[in-house]
Amino acid sequence: MNPVKPGETPRTPWIVGVSGASGTPYAASVLRALLDVGESVDLVVSRASRLTLLDETGIAFRDAHWQDDLREWLTRGADGKPGAFEADLSDVRYWSAGDLAAGPSSGSYRTKGMLIVPASTACVAGVALGLSKDLLQRAASVTLKERRPLVVAVRETPLNGQTLRHLVALDDAGASVVPASPGFYAGATHIQDLVDFVGGRVLDAAGVEHGLYRRWKGELHRGTGE
Repeated sequence: MNPVKPGETPRTPWIVGVSGASGTPYAASVLRALLDVGESVDLVVSRASRLTLLDETGIAFRDAHWQDDLREWLTRGADGKPGAFEADLSDVRYWSAGDLAAGPSSGSYRTKGMLIVPASTACVAGVALGLSKDLLQRAASVTLKERRPLVVAVRETPLNGQTLRHLVALDDAGASVVPASPGFYAGATHIQDLVDFVGGRVLDAAGVEHGLYRRWKGELHRGTGE
């Protein structure tokens, strides 16, 4: 359960940043998987992502009621059905996106790294340029400067040249760029399977164990079509 490595404190969390791109089910998948394997989580939800969450799920994410709102979010399936999952939030710490004095704003605050899922093109640009306009961008900049893992799950299509250059800059800086592009070889039969494939690839890039999708083993599987 959240194994302690040399130089880490008993609670050394993964920061999960949720930006305003469409794809809030991807964030829910990653959050559930981290908590399921006993990882600690520090959560940052941008202002823009609250609008996306409200639009995609009907959930209004509120600072004063973040635990209730997060639990409602994480227990829903990707198809919107409530009660599809359980969620233990005992090791989640929430930081407001406007709190630039929060723990993750400093390199001396120990973390395992940061996952931005989904990452909007505006978020990608802000992190690539080092703008630090809110806590999500600041935490990402800190993660890069401290040489900790940063995974950016960009969710947009098509991508223009400017965004592509920003993604190359993030790759050059040491981040892992994981486009939110579901694969079908894992035998997806439900929207949740496609969501979990992306969530699993995000966690793969961070080196976190999970069981979100069936891994390729070098054996072809026959499809259902003729």
